[in-house]
Amino acid sequence: MTLFTTIQQAQKQLQGVISPTPLIENLNLSEEFSSRILLKREDLQVVRSYKIRGAYNKMSTLTDAEKEQGVICASAGNHAQGVAYSCNLLKIMGKIYMPKTTPKQKVKQVQLFGKNYVEIVLTGDTFDDAYAKSVEDATQNSKAFIHPFDDLEVIAGQGTVGLEILDDYHEPIDYVFIPIGGGGLASGLSTVFKQLSPNAKIIGVEPQGAPSMKTSIANHKNTALDTIDKFVDGAAVKQVGDLTFDICQKNVDDIILVPEGKVCTTILRLYNEEAMVVEPAGALTIAALDFYKEEIKGKTVVCIVSGSNNDIERTAEIKERSLLYEGLMHYFMIQFPQRPGALKEFVNDILGPDDDITYFQFAKKNSREVGSVVVGLELKNPNDIDAIKKNMDTKGFEYRYLNERHDLFTQLIG
Repeated sequence: MTLFTTIQQAQKQLQGVISPTPLIENLNLSEEFSSRILLKREDLQVVRSYKIRGAYNKMSTLTDAEKEQGVICASAGNHAQGVAYSCNLLKIMGKIYMPKTTPKQKVKQVQLFGKNYVEIVLTGDTFDDAYAKSVEDATQNSKAFIHPFDDLEVIAGQGTVGLEILDDYHEPIDYVFIPIGGGGLASGLSTVFKQLSPNAKIIGVEPQGAPSMKTSIANHKNTALDTIDKFVDGAAVKQVGDLTFDICQKNVDDIILVPEGKVCTTILRLYNEEAMVVEPAGALTIAALDFYKEEIKGKTVVCIVSGSNNDIERTAEIKERSLLYEGLMHYFMIQFPQRPGALKEFVNDILGPDDDITYFQFAKKNSREVGSVVVGLELKNPNDIDAIKKNMDTKGFEYRYLNERHDLFTQLIG
């Protein structure tokens, strides 16, 4: 049985379990890119991401004995919620391993969806720690392990997103932008399009700090990354699946890497302009449009908005990363004269009328003529930074520009 046939069966399996999500043209994006931009709103699923599709499909295909024994998974977010909700619907006991660092809001949501059918185990500091413990438990206790992406039934469930798109839209589609983490959604959806809409270009989108699929395809083998930026947590994995790698290297036409700061700018824009709340992974495909703006002119483009499980406590970090990416936030370590009027001189002679000091850290030491001050500046125009640097040079302020010194920036700012 082919994967495409399995996806068709999964669609039948999911009938009555999930509601098909809308495919909506976004007028602002369509005008901006001179295209027809359609958003597939998986952020509107009951668990606020597409993960319910793969989790439920996998668990519904287990044998009666496997269902009786219970299931195990590891996740720091969306997959856990999909498995928990499926446990509740199918009346299967599940044990869900999550890192101790998982925000309380996400842990609470998993318990809410799973009710009395799930046990949450917080272990380790990272997803890898939780994953190792969950696999060990599943092996020792002969329980079915529900993998977040590297499983044909999971891939088939995610692939139903593609069937829904083509059920809703009967005109030619030129491009489909798909977020890639472990590759489950990209594998299933690309399989559908290669079968039913082969002229559509499949564009995978990964965060710049976690290019696991792009690296693997470039190396012609599934390659584990040594380190990743975990900010886009729904799409940041060190290694994709073996199954998903094989499928994506055949089906995906291109992979774009999007800087995390660009993702943050997109999150804020969608909230302010569209009243959409999306998680970092959910904003990936829309953030990628800027990097394909010439190719998509006059074309019909589908972007998968994969989820909306964003933690409000991350808002400050999202804004900070966005401002840094847009060139509107700048940090300096400045040797400041320790004399009266020095700060007033800095404000009057160095800064422009629209520049704002948002961070200032200084401890006066009377035994020295100068002291190190860490200053954060928010600008209205990114080009104004050149004038600020020139003014400091002219006035004799010695400084280090921390935006270009990642080691110092991390230690001093965080």
